[in-house]
Amino acid sequence: MLPLVLHLIFSNAYSQEKGATTIGIIPKPNYIELQEGFFLLNKNFEIKYESDFEIAANFIKKFISQGISMDMSSKKPKRPISFIKDSTIQNQEAYKLIINPKEITIKASTGKGAFYATQSLRQLFPSDFENGTFRKKKLNLPCLMIEDAPQFSYRGMHLDVGRHMFSIKFIKRYIDFLAMLKMNTFHWHLTEDQGWRIEIKKYPKLNEISSLRKETLIGHYSDKPHKFDGKTYGGFYSQQNMLDVVQYANDRFITVIPEIEMPGHSQAVLAAYPELGCSGEPVEVATKWGVFEDIYCTKEQTFDFLEDVLDEVLDIFPSEYIHIGGDEAPKTRWKSCLDCQKRIADEGLKDEHELQNYFISRIERYLNSKERQIIGWDEILEGGLAPNATVMSWRGTAGAIEAARQKHNVIMTPTSYCYFDYYQSKDENEPLAIGGYLPLEKVYIFNPIPEELTKEESKYVLGAQGNVWTEYMASEKQVEYMVFPRILAMSEVVWSKTNTKDYQNFLERLKNFNSRLDALKINYSKKLN
Repeated sequence: MLPLVLHLIFSNAYSQEKGATTIGIIPKPNYIELQEGFFLLNKNFEIKYESDFEIAANFIKKFISQGISMDMSSKKPKRPISFIKDSTIQNQEAYKLIINPKEITIKASTGKGAFYATQSLRQLFPSDFENGTFRKKKLNLPCLMIEDAPQFSYRGMHLDVGRHMFSIKFIKRYIDFLAMLKMNTFHWHLTEDQGWRIEIKKYPKLNEISSLRKETLIGHYSDKPHKFDGKTYGGFYSQQNMLDVVQYANDRFITVIPEIEMPGHSQAVLAAYPELGCSGEPVEVATKWGVFEDIYCTKEQTFDFLEDVLDEVLDIFPSEYIHIGGDEAPKTRWKSCLDCQKRIADEGLKDEHELQNYFISRIERYLNSKERQIIGWDEILEGGLAPNATVMSWRGTAGAIEAARQKHNVIMTPTSYCYFDYYQSKDENEPLAIGGYLPLEKVYIFNPIPEELTKEESKYVLGAQGNVWTEYMASEKQVEYMVFPRILAMSEVVWSKTNTKDYQNFLERLKNFNSRLDALKINYSKKLN
């Protein structure tokens, strides 16, 4: 296959003094060898690539063009940035980046690996390239060799849009954050007691009723008496909105995993369709935070509804995994529900915990029949684990250990290391948060492999993610503040080898990275503890 060639001709360039150079890439690559000399980037340069690497090549073309104007009229010899397919690189996300005085070479076996190489190359450029303010005439990039691959296959960030909803423009910006840090999964929490955010055409009342709450709690949940703002809040994303986000993420090698909560966290649905609950009595979309007793009933009508909803979800999201929640589902209503007690008797179940296992297993069978797999919070272990389920362990590590020992895949999200809704500083002027305390260093030192697991059992740990629950994040700027810089530490947790990590070295690289965050106008916290 003949390589495609893109000519990038620059009227401006950057001058850099020769001398000591610090390579401050985040997440830290596995191996860096700094070499003598520089690659001079000036107005005469080209990008060479095969079609497999089109996304990566176009990314670096656009990125450089943001900092340097193009002049296609130049006839001078051009220095190449070459993307080369190297089938000897076995990890599909691995890459090699080689810079010498004559050329820049990126080697990978897939477009994904090549894209991650461009994210490392991007960080060798001045931060002025991020926002189009670069104005100098030439740029010296240090000669080096990087060999890199991720430690974990699942590297994610979560965002709750049920408690507070954010624009599609911000969702895409959030995905850009993930791409910059070589994360590959966006867990989109779309349904909650306080609001249903996904358009379902067969059930229009989900969008007319379930997506809106009449008011929202003011202050902290612990403040008594509770006060409310008296303002209707809500909205939903159209299916076209979400298809657009999925494509946007796919162009950055990020998989979007939707979460549709069941059987708990479903009060917003029951406000529109009370017949799906145990009592059949109307409830309202929740206006405050917490756990609610009104959950889906286990009657056939509920499963018909959920299968219809999932059919539309599957048409939007091509991900292998669908997250079905499974957490915080009180059994109070089930214990007094004739339909649920009949289900327990008919299926020969021991109790309501086994009824939850029946519920989750039935949904799993349906999704498996559509060639999809489920992820659930670690409560899905209660009453028995669905046969093919992946467990997202959030209440510590016990759920992960139990699931891995049963040979089930695990994703680590323990509150003490991964909940970015916790306070990140003890400063009394910190904005209101749910509670807890998770400083940057504690995120950084997290090891997703529980020490109780054997080497064989640890293979079931796919990776980890940071969780962003938004009860106390009403604005996009507040989300950024709670996420940054902790997402930088999490990116290194899931990408970099544990034995290469060094917190003080990370802090040095973070100082340099902050200028990039400034250029991107990211509202990050400057408080480290």
